[in-house]
Amino acid sequence: MIKRIKPFLPALIIFCGALLVRILYNVTVARNYTPMNDSLFYQTIAFHIIDEHCFCLEPYVTTVDRAPLWPWIIAGLSLIVGRADIYDRLFFCCLSAGNCVLLYLFARDLFSRRMGIVAGFMAAVYPPLYIYDGWLYTESLFTFLLLAVCYCVYRIQRDEGRRKRLWILCGVLLALLSLTRPNGVAIIALVALWAIFLKRRKVLRKGTLKNVVLTVLIACILIAPWTMRNYIVSHSFVPVATGDGTVLLGSYNAQVLEKSFYPGVWTNPLTTDPQVLAPFSLTDCNAVCEVQRENVEKDAALQWIGAHLNTMPEFLYYHLLNFWTPLTHEADLPIYRFIEQPSSQFVLLMSNVLPIIIYLLAIPGLIVTFRKHWRDLLFAYGVILITVGEIIVYYGNSRFRMPIEPLLVLLATGGIWWLTQDAPGTLRQRRRARKALTTGEKKQDTPAQEGVS
Repeated sequence: MIKRIKPFLPALIIFCGALLVRILYNVTVARNYTPMNDSLFYQTIAFHIIDEHCFCLEPYVTTVDRAPLWPWIIAGLSLIVGRADIYDRLFFCCLSAGNCVLLYLFARDLFSRRMGIVAGFMAAVYPPLYIYDGWLYTESLFTFLLLAVCYCVYRIQRDEGRRKRLWILCGVLLALLSLTRPNGVAIIALVALWAIFLKRRKVLRKGTLKNVVLTVLIACILIAPWTMRNYIVSHSFVPVATGDGTVLLGSYNAQVLEKSFYPGVWTNPLTTDPQVLAPFSLTDCNAVCEVQRENVEKDAALQWIGAHLNTMPEFLYYHLLNFWTPLTHEADLPIYRFIEQPSSQFVLLMSNVLPIIIYLLAIPGLIVTFRKHWRDLLFAYGVILITVGEIIVYYGNSRFRMPIEPLLVLLATGGIWWLTQDAPGTLRQRRRARKALTTGEKKQDTPAQEGVS
């Protein structure tokens, strides 16, 4: 019995340790948390699903402004254990602890079992991977699903695409990812491009194209019912949810650059462009109205961009700067809402310091993994590039970095592996090789020198 359990002990210990950290965060820093802003929107929709059987933000007013998976989960948890938001946050704690286990498995397969344990425990105490478990935004759910997709793709590649069940699992994960946030659809396209590229490089076996079609088809079939629902209620093609117009209009305006805290962050269009939103009601704008508002917001944002092209470099600079800032201000984040608490101040300090250490380790880790494991991590590199590209187009925020934080920890683990281990390709192995070469050259020169003397 002990022999059977032993291989799973590291993963179990990492999961329990990470879960303990996250629960402590929720019962200390976030103990007085109540949903606000987007958190309240998701919770309200969930309660309307239960009470009115309607995916609505306002009573009996249909909406296509939010992706459905997280409200559905809140509704399910509310039916099972009650409507207190602590249960939703504990659910996030379990998912977030699962991230640490996935990182352990990922780093173990790439480097070694010891490095897997290092990665798992780094993720367990790394604040950007648990501070968002204390509110009801979609960061924790999206991050878990994205990391699961990355690891599933890695296992497919490691197996040369033989096992069809991994392709099926990948399709299901991609659908769940897309139903959590609309930008998850871009990851479906990335999987297809990744598979085609590696098939041409003969890394994946015959039948890859059939399997990737199967994966994409499964994802599309699972998303299709929600797309059909959106078409019925809005009379427009909305694959998952609207929202691009609101984001763009709040990202590109004169007031954004005047922010005292972080220039370049999103500002509510009701404040920046009230005249654009004046024709639309705040309380009874149904799905048809939301699509019309979305189109008006996009047009207004694009017109503003066209009229201020000379300021675009400054906007893009701030988008990147805010994205890589260790922690940007969020009014609804528990460590800011309850900043007077010693626990909040401690976590806030770690949130501003530890990301810099991860960055410094991830840089050599990126170089090393690109040399040694570029095929294994090709999909992960693509995910990072897509994420950075999205924030350049929309706006930068440290919260939007969370989906790739596990990958940054993985790269940082690669940096630690390069600095501390003796395997081929590490710093120690190269130094030893140089020393041996230098010693050998000296031994060859010694007899000649003696003969001359």
